[in-house]
Amino acid sequence: MQTISISYAKTHLSRLVERVASGESFVITKSGKAMAKVIAVNVPEAGQVTRLGFLAGQFTIPVDFDDMGRAEIEQLFEGDA
Repeated sequence: MQTISISYAKTHLSRLVERVASGESFVITKSGKAMAKVIAVNVPEAGQVTRLGFLAGQFTIPVDFDDMGRAEIEQLFEGDA
């Protein structure tokens, strides 16, 4: 992540806001020490992204999914009793 000095940030605030709006993020430093992380408002923070349903509607599960291969599996266990 890019770091930007606080003096540069004060001078070029408009430019930096445009960059953040386009998806970039950066850290503002003062005397070499990180002071603030700048990210777009609509960007989810780490750990907040949920992946449930991200493939919804892209494939279907066969109705007999739970029974697929049952005969072959049963044959593998015949005679083991």
